[in-house]
Amino acid sequence: MSASIARRFAVATGLVLAGVAAYLCFWPVPIEPMPWAAPTPLGFTGPYAPNTRLAGLLTIDIGSEIGPEHIALGPDGKLYAAMESGQLLRMDPDGGRREIFANTGGRVLGFDFDADGRMIAADPMKGLLAVAADGRVSVLVDRVSAGDPVHYANSVVVAADGTIYFTDASTRFAPVQWGGTYQASVLDILEQSASGRVLAHDPATGTTRVVARGFSFANGIALSADGRALFVTETGRYRIWKVDSRARDLDVQSRSPQARPLLDNLPGYPDNLMRGRNGRIWVGLFRPRNPAADSLAQQPFLRKVLVRLPRSLLPLGTPYGHVFAFDEEGRVTEDLQDPDGAYPETTGATETADRLYIHSLHAHTIGWVPR
Repeated sequence: MSASIARRFAVATGLVLAGVAAYLCFWPVPIEPMPWAAPTPLGFTGPYAPNTRLAGLLTIDIGSEIGPEHIALGPDGKLYAAMESGQLLRMDPDGGRREIFANTGGRVLGFDFDADGRMIAADPMKGLLAVAADGRVSVLVDRVSAGDPVHYANSVVVAADGTIYFTDASTRFAPVQWGGTYQASVLDILEQSASGRVLAHDPATGTTRVVARGFSFANGIALSADGRALFVTETGRYRIWKVDSRARDLDVQSRSPQARPLLDNLPGYPDNLMRGRNGRIWVGLFRPRNPAADSLAQQPFLRKVLVRLPRSLLPLGTPYGHVFAFDEEGRVTEDLQDPDGAYPETTGATETADRLYIHSLHAHTIGWVPR
């Protein structure tokens, strides 16, 4: 190679590298990352000691559907499951006589049933929905007030008095604007602006209020047995909160006696919450924590750089199946794991007298273990 060609090659290489560097450092991104104090992970120790109790799941066929993100028994004794396609499936508890109950046109992430037997569904594309027994879908809430839309309805629980509590996971990133639920959740957790909140809707008056705010991706929600407290998963900061259900516009970061972390520094990203039997509350850990993600907690600029990289390079953690149960005082009572992660993204668990159904964001079947 002649000297002139070598010089041209060097200049071209330099220009390419300069362009890549400029892109990684300055290309506009949608997030404005905030520094936060990530707790030092304890790993799989204590009540989360490694085990294989979730390995070798039995499965229920769901046809061509994907992602039974939320599963629950209805008042009719049927098993209902929300799919990625927007379909809500209904079947016998053993998977028999499967049928399409409804389609919201979005992607339901959580649902519960009210005293009239209606399914109350949180659909991040549509808002809080009511699904009648005949499958007709109507919108209950898509905004708290004028100018305050519900961006990311995620999970829902109906209280004995009819109040509907639900999470608005992020007020920064609406899935309908950012490519879907998963993509929007990644942006919110990388940003750490803690814009998630818990809302309460009163069907009698048609009004909706903010119960609490300040969550880094407010996800699963459950009620205490007496209805006075809400349990809320904060996915982005690896913890589960206990919040006074009577609170109004409470900032959970303000150290109020109305809210406290019940379980903190979890070994993974907590997702759905479901009440089980004998006072248990089940939670799924979507994936284990990733040391690379924690190392960026105090590095907002590097998190901006990360968003400019291909999504496959994001530090999202390795597949690992994990669900556990805890009581209302925060004591872990059961723990089931599959280190191989054969059933992908375990987002929750639904307990009946004889089965434990496992939720998943992307599985092609419904997994279950006998009780």
